[in-house]
Amino acid sequence: MKFLFAILVLGYLPQALATDLTGAGSTFVYPIIAKWADTYKKGNGTSINYQSIGSGGGIKQIEAKTVDFGASDMPLKPEELKKEGLVQFPLVNGGLVAIVNIPGIEDQKMKLTGDILAELFLGKITQWNDPKIVALNPDLKLPKLEISIVHRADGSGTSFIWTNYLSKVSPEWKTKVGEGTAVNWPVGVGGKGNEGVASFVKQTSGSIGYVEYAYALQNKLISTQMKNKAGQMVKPSLESFQAASASAEWAKADQFFLVLTDAPGKTSWPIAGTTFVIMQQNQLKPEQGKEAIKFFTWAYHHGEAQAKELQYVPLPANVVKLVEKAWTQIKF
Repeated sequence: MKFLFAILVLGYLPQALATDLTGAGSTFVYPIIAKWADTYKKGNGTSINYQSIGSGGGIKQIEAKTVDFGASDMPLKPEELKKEGLVQFPLVNGGLVAIVNIPGIEDQKMKLTGDILAELFLGKITQWNDPKIVALNPDLKLPKLEISIVHRADGSGTSFIWTNYLSKVSPEWKTKVGEGTAVNWPVGVGGKGNEGVASFVKQTSGSIGYVEYAYALQNKLISTQMKNKAGQMVKPSLESFQAASASAEWAKADQFFLVLTDAPGKTSWPIAGTTFVIMQQNQLKPEQGKEAIKFFTWAYHHGEAQAKELQYVPLPANVVKLVEKAWTQIKF
């Protein structure tokens, strides 16, 4: 009785009775999950404790059943999902951008191509006044400045999207490095999370890295234009991310296994990606599982405006219906 009295007086609630949620993974999607979680708690009272630890960590934690959901920008293959007893579904689309710190260069003025990006990250282009970059940017005053490469140090879905794109546009990159959440980077220094890469680039003159676009905006970093699959130079924007997302054929994707990089279309952003939520098919904590589905339902139907504010692309209604149908696989 004394213990119960203490609980009532101090306002503590046994953890077993709480419906608060835990999630972990993708730093790519952290800005919008944090925004949604704050709004959802105010309206529904449920707290979402999301750890922005990278997609690799999120996959490990959901496999170990230590969180209610994981989030990854690298989709798991259907056979992997079946082996681990998992279900995945897309949450939101977005875009990765190259960010640079070059004296005198303004936001979205520099132009880059996939070939040049690959050569930069292979360590083959080492100065910003390299003839290949100058030829692409005749109107810019590019300094003779050593290039510092910044990549992710942790297991990262953002790195998967980046290296998947480079593997599509550069045979040399595909052969020498390949794609994955973690690769053997030929050159550069590593930052933890999108946050770490953004911080390194902001502090290092001559640097180039890659982050989800919301991080570039929030940190007032300089992003670049990119040449897309149609041969057009495009700027990172909600519109160019939407154009890339429009090509996705989710209905044909087995267990939503789909990657958006190098999408067709004259206005498509070439380095677009998706964050996937991963959950246990057989829920050990049914109340938490049901609450997670309620949160994602709310995000799909009421979180579109906030997603667009941060330059994320909400899923269209027909894809949301596919996701809601896929939730029947989850057993409570």
